Amino acid sequence: MTRPNLIFIMSDDHAAHAISAYGSRVNHTPQLDRIANEGVRMDAVYCTNSICSPSRATILTGTYSHVNGVSSIWTEMDYRVPTFIEVLQQEDYRTAIFGKWHLGEHGGSLPRGFDAWKILPGQGDYIDPEMIDPSGTAVMPGYATDIITDLSIDWMESLDRDDAFCMLVHHKAPHRPWIPDEKHKHLYADGDIPEPDTFFDDNATRSKAVQGVHMTIADDMGADDLKEEVPEHLRGPENREARMRWKYQIYMRDYLQCIQSIDDNVGRLLDYLEEKGLAENTLVVYTSDQGFFLGDHGWFDKRLMFDQSLQMPMLVRWPAEIAAGSRCEAIITNVDFAATFLDVCGIDAAQALPTSQGRSFRPLLRGEQVEDWPDAAYYRYWEHDDPIHAAPAHYGIRTGTHKLIYYYGAGLGVPGASERILEPEWELYDLVADPAELRNVADEPAYADVRADLERKLAEYQERYKDIPYAGAETPRPEWGPYDEQLFEMVEKYVAEIRGSS
Repeated sequence: MTRPNLIFIMSDDHAAHAISAYGSRVNHTPQLDRIANEGVRMDAVYCTNSICSPSRATILTGTYSHVNGVSSIWTEMDYRVPTFIEVLQQEDYRTAIFGKWHLGEHGGSLPRGFDAWKILPGQGDYIDPEMIDPSGTAVMPGYATDIITDLSIDWMESLDRDDAFCMLVHHKAPHRPWIPDEKHKHLYADGDIPEPDTFFDDNATRSKAVQGVHMTIADDMGADDLKEEVPEHLRGPENREARMRWKYQIYMRDYLQCIQSIDDNVGRLLDYLEEKGLAENTLVVYTSDQGFFLGDHGWFDKRLMFDQSLQMPMLVRWPAEIAAGSRCEAIITNVDFAATFLDVCGIDAAQALPTSQGRSFRPLLRGEQVEDWPDAAYYRYWEHDDPIHAAPAHYGIRTGTHKLIYYYGAGLGVPGASERILEPEWELYDLVADPAELRNVADEPAYADVRADLERKLAEYQERYKDIPYAGAETPRPEWGPYDEQLFEMVEKYVAEIRGSS
């Protein structure tokens, strides 16, 4: 049988609740819905560290941040931790990446394992972006989302008919500063985008650390994001609610206009596959590196473990194996992606990528029940109290019914993190009784047994993934960063343990 192709499309900060296949109240995405209608909608896919670079490193390597070294946006992936792309290239797959990389732009941090690559430096620009390839840096005229799609289609055109390929299409959009293409600037301009039900959440029961984040639309979204100053009549504490509503409409208009370009260009890729007869045997995945707050709880950005930030949209089409219009509610994390992609391509991830901490969810894509599939997702955010967002370091566990979060309040030397120590705090949410996560019940006597069970599960998952829990000043403080010897020794030890137990 001809080996399947893989096209992995990833946007940046695209929340699932801004995709109509997920029931969006704010926009319509017919091309993304096309993937869902012709494949499977994954309803419980979660990132393990809700910030750009760490999520990307986890997807490539199938490992948590403490293994691959990318704990924050200021760290680069250790080039010695293998990726699923390198495995595919060794197995004679043609490989390429176009678009956002955000894992370093020099030496060993540049893309590896790719036959072709052209990436944006850092976050990249929306209009006439600079792009880097093996020959150097050049300005590409046009709009970034169109350019990335053009490069992707041109590369597929260059392949021989019998080439099996894996292509990563990594869009900048809809990352801030949310600059839309001219042809979409008429959309959502009437100022009546629905506000979320939790828009005016006072966050009263939450931890002090979360109450102190600098992610509020009313007070922390500035002129750089809005492209204009707040009018005089909306300034001051007495006008906070009106100012918040005014900012929200501008923010969401620009954000959704950027998503419209994503949707259009996903349609271009799908049409190309149909025209070339490649659709039946090509696994197409659409996701985002994490979720995003769209005014939920009054916030924008991500980082926190609330579902709007934690959930990654994931739509998967593969007509050869996946039933059209299917749904999957099993809990999956981005640690599982690498093993799944290798499995789809007929490769045993345990042998080919022994550092991987994930597990293939290919049987779940086929609609099968997997009795021993994990019933929780483990999460850890490392970039403590950064100077822009002040989001606290934390880890936690999410099951199908509850979420337990521990804000341990220390930076542990992570680049970009503050050295300010915060008092540790807990949050617990009953996702059945309180799906909007409005009421922290961590200290309520009625939930004492639930909390104890979840604390045990949290410890179990930390042991499973070999992540060291916070223990105050005694917690090991690795020198995070690329090519760190202490980190690599840990990776080597982990590989030896895996191989020894297999």
